[in-house]
Amino acid sequence: MKKLKVLLSFVLILYFCVNSNSVFANKIVYINMDKIMQISKAGKEAISKINDQKKKDVSKFQKIEKDLKSKEEELISKKNVISAEEFDKKLDSLSKEINNYRTLRQEAIDLSTKSRLNASADFSEKIKPILAEYAKENNIDMIIQKKNIIMGKTDLDITDDILKIVDKKINKLKIN
Repeated sequence: MKKLKVLLSFVLILYFCVNSNSVFANKIVYINMDKIMQISKAGKEAISKINDQKKKDVSKFQKIEKDLKSKEEELISKKNVISAEEFDKKLDSLSKEINNYRTLRQEAIDLSTKSRLNASADFSEKIKPILAEYAKENNIDMIIQKKNIIMGKTDLDITDDILKIVDKKINKLKIN
C-alpha cells in the first residue's frame, strides 16, 4: 500500500512538472535503454557474440549429457555381469564425470551472465556522456528510463534520437 502511495505521488509530481506552464517548468524526457542496447550496432554485436557462445555451450553440453547417459545405461546393463566391486568403481568414476560436467556447465552459465552484465555496464558507462551532451544541447533537465514511466507523451521519447548518436559514437562494447 505504501509503495502504491509513493508511486502515485511520483506520477503526480512528474505529471505536474511535465504539464506545468509556469516559469519553473522543467523539461523532462524519457528513453528506452533496453531498445537502444538491442537495436544499436554495438549492442547487437555484443548480444550476438554472447548468444553465439551460449549456443556453442548448449551444443557442447548436450553432447556431454548424451555421452554420460550412454555410459550410465551401459553400466546398468552390465550390473549383473560384472562384480559388485568393479561396478562400484565404475559407478564412482561416472559420478565424478557427472560432477565435473555440472561444474563446467555452471561455469559456462556464470561466464555468460558475467558477459551480459559487463556489456550492459560498458554500455551504460559509454552512453552517459552522450546523454549528458544531448541534455545540454537540448536544454533538458531530466532524462528518465522508459521502464520507470507508466504513461507519457510520445513526443517526450528521445530513444530514436539517442540511437542515431549511439550508432555514430559507440563502436564496440566490452563483453568480458
